[in-house]
Amino acid sequence: MSLTIETFSNTKGGNSLYKALAHPITGQKFAALTERIAQAGPVAVYDPLGHAASLAAIYDLSPWTLAACFVQRIENLGHPVLGRAPEPVTELPDCDAPTLFVAAFDAGRALQQIEHLIPDGMEVIGFDSLRLPEEFLTNRTRYLDPLNFATNLAFFRDCGGTHSRILLVNYWASHGAPETSLWLRLYDGQGSILADWTSQLPSGVSSFAIDSQEIRARFGLGDFTGTLFMHVIGAAGHDVVKYVIDTYGDEPTVLSCTHDANPWPADRYAGLPAPDADERVVLWVQNSHPVPIPRGGIGINRMGTEAVAWLDEEIPPFGTHGLDVADLLPDVVWPAQLEIRAGRYFVRPRYEVFHREGRSRIAHANVERTDLAPDPKLPELSNLTGKGYILPAPILPTDRWQSSLLPTPMATCQEELPIAALVIDSSGREIRRHRFGRLARANSSALELDGLLAESGKDLSEGYGHVELVYDFDDGGEADGWLHGLFRYRDRASGHVAETSFGAHMFNLPITYGNEPQSYASALPGLSTRLFLRLGQAPLETLLHLIYPASAPWHRRSETDLILYDAAGREIAKKRIHVPCGGSRLFRYSELFDTAVRESAGEGTYIMVRDTTCRLFGYHGLLNGEGAFSLDHMFGF
Repeated sequence: MSLTIETFSNTKGGNSLYKALAHPITGQKFAALTERIAQAGPVAVYDPLGHAASLAAIYDLSPWTLAACFVQRIENLGHPVLGRAPEPVTELPDCDAPTLFVAAFDAGRALQQIEHLIPDGMEVIGFDSLRLPEEFLTNRTRYLDPLNFATNLAFFRDCGGTHSRILLVNYWASHGAPETSLWLRLYDGQGSILADWTSQLPSGVSSFAIDSQEIRARFGLGDFTGTLFMHVIGAAGHDVVKYVIDTYGDEPTVLSCTHDANPWPADRYAGLPAPDADERVVLWVQNSHPVPIPRGGIGINRMGTEAVAWLDEEIPPFGTHGLDVADLLPDVVWPAQLEIRAGRYFVRPRYEVFHREGRSRIAHANVERTDLAPDPKLPELSNLTGKGYILPAPILPTDRWQSSLLPTPMATCQEELPIAALVIDSSGREIRRHRFGRLARANSSALELDGLLAESGKDLSEGYGHVELVYDFDDGGEADGWLHGLFRYRDRASGHVAETSFGAHMFNLPITYGNEPQSYASALPGLSTRLFLRLGQAPLETLLHLIYPASAPWHRRSETDLILYDAAGREIAKKRIHVPCGGSRLFRYSELFDTAVRESAGEGTYIMVRDTTCRLFGYHGLLNGEGAFSLDHMFGF
């Protein structure tokens, strides 16, 4: 069964109560608190805000002996609290329990209102005894302010010659944060704490790296594969911690990347590929809670079926478990795809694909929506929104790379995907359209773009371009706007593979529909670009593929600035480039800025992709001289 606590709502956003209760420091405090309550004898619970259920969803309250439960609202009297029929708080004077537990943070006012009702000698404790230290809080007057819980978790590893490097940028400074620091806790696979430390983030909009080799040396650690918990102290503007994580190795064949984990656990994830021939797929399950994931708490099934294979293992608090999908579903192979029944136990997970010849790649699954329904208006909107929802992805230079795509159902309501794939060269010219038709949920249909290009009889003008997944209602069908796909790239010479996945948006429309076109920085519509490009350390080269998708015709070309910053956030150089509307541009870092500029920037540099005229979609990657490369989509803020 899923945890019954709300973690994220698409209408209200992230739930700070969840983050407050599931925080590692809270978990340690609760362990001591529940022992104290159990030893004191029966406990009465006062639940003025309905938060007691959230506590019980995360923690085991069975050691408590409940004497009574009290509520403030008369309307709540008919709704059980912790399995008991509640009483109005006006009955509290008749309670003889030695302890009253108040299920609310910032409970001073609520307690003041019932102070005269509390029997003499009754000890009062509650959520406020679980508070983080004051120095962790941005807003000390409102504990559940989202900025107090700018947290995230990362898959972090230094094991067997494979290393992790997390890169983030202090974008909180751009929102007025005067001083920002990062509290970190590293867990091993069993959930044991390996290290705690705090790092002061450089002032200004500066970059910051956390390298597994450096952390291993600093704390004298052995091999580890686990979770890094990150808490930004002093956040402003954004309560989400976004990052890029590069996987690299002692051997040059190890190179991959993925991005932030999306810090709110969900019921389901999808887009997990089944293994191809000679491959093994491992799903890295990172328990995001201070309590175990029970046996049978999580499982996987083939997309389009309800035959779930459940994991018969317990995963300890903040533990990391490598689940080989073939152990649960031995007969499912690519291009089949899997649903992950996550039960709100873990954040958006990484998965790793190991090839028999030794190469590997790492990517992430995506949140599968459980709250959507088909939108009957979408087929009728083309006269207003043109292409409407677009999912763009690169077609890398065809002389070196083979590109393919797999549409991925990403909502439980999606029984079909009426879609088409558009092959577009760098100038924005559509050269081929492939109609999938009304693709059934259970029908995994991978599309090799080499074949489409051959059928078109046309060449990509610069040898590269991009592909767009769009809705195609010519034969009818229904859709909801939550269109996703998995994009896979293979080096023809080395066999190295990278893959990435994302969802569709409406792009570059002056009119709006629902929450589209989205904007990172202001109210809708989203007509500007602010993307973070991390730069690889020498001898790695950095790739940047910018796509200018347009649901309807927009400005003829972009006016895009690529701004190079040093590690301290000082501007070093700027280059203006232009991307044609509907087209794309592919760059290497060495082509953008000359040797003298790159050397003056030093280590820890990054590029901001900025455009106030249109919204671009970007992909970034690294490559070396051994045929290894990485690729993933960029993040904005």
